[in-house]
Amino acid sequence: MIKNNSYLLFFRSFGWVILSLILCFLINNILVIGLDFPTFYNIFNNFDINSFLVLLLYIIGIFTPISFVLLSSSSSLRIDAKNLHHFNVYLIRAFFWTIIFTGLIDFIIAFMRVEKLLPFLFDDYLTRALGRSIFVGLYVHIPLIILGFVIAFFTRTLGFTWLALLIVVGELLIVISRFIFSYEQSFMGDLVRYWYAALFLYASAYTLYEDGHVRVDVFYASMKNKTKSFINAFGSVFLGASTCIAIIFFGLDGKRSIINSPILNFEVTQTGTVGMFIKYQMAGFLAIFAITMLIQFISYYFKSIADYRNEPIISDNNENN
Repeated sequence: MIKNNSYLLFFRSFGWVILSLILCFLINNILVIGLDFPTFYNIFNNFDINSFLVLLLYIIGIFTPISFVLLSSSSSLRIDAKNLHHFNVYLIRAFFWTIIFTGLIDFIIAFMRVEKLLPFLFDDYLTRALGRSIFVGLYVHIPLIILGFVIAFFTRTLGFTWLALLIVVGELLIVISRFIFSYEQSFMGDLVRYWYAALFLYASAYTLYEDGHVRVDVFYASMKNKTKSFINAFGSVFLGASTCIAIIFFGLDGKRSIINSPILNFEVTQTGTVGMFIKYQMAGFLAIFAITMLIQFISYYFKSIADYRNEPIISDNNENN
């Protein structure tokens, strides 16, 4: 019994430590960008107070989840998996509302900017400011992102079906405006690409939970349940989670990385002011994809170990919310 409990604590600690260290890396990334702190692999090059704080951050990131697991030793892997999934659903739901609001508002601003309607509604300062991506990003997009997280707290739907419908409507409007009214602008295609990228990347984690990804079951289908559980746990960590960690690490490694650089510069497409100012967010989609997938992979890892150990299944009527 003691040996089994030790295994349980190890498996739980392993999963939570992975998530904790990724959280530390994300905090470290913010400190690198905003305050020129060193990254974790540079802390001993010039060991000073900043390096010490980064080292302390990662030490806390290791011992905090282990302490949490020890203090909640009566908890189970299935409870951990369920809590992680529900938190992940909230994150995905919040980002879903964010891209809905941001897409619609930025589309309207782009339309008024292209058609030179802004001077009729705003003064000269705001008219010029709405033509700069940094202003739109800071004073329009960020409040909409906050609004998305607030609304997601009170709603219980992911809305992927509605997002897919909006993409179809957007494409339909492009076809109608092009072939009937001979009118087409870059921001129209930008909106469809923006929503389609979000649909593909945001829905991936929930599709993993629903076991909706394509998998080749040549050998897997004929295996015993315990063997399947072992393969799922192994694959979740060493194939799924490791891929997500690689995306996060290389995508957010310093100010010039492929994700940080576009976000810091509020990068726009080559069409400039005639398009939407959302390209920098689409770079961030990759990080959101990796983070949500990592959380879901760890949840799947906990569930698979629980299946392997034949832990009792927890009924949850709201599990799909």
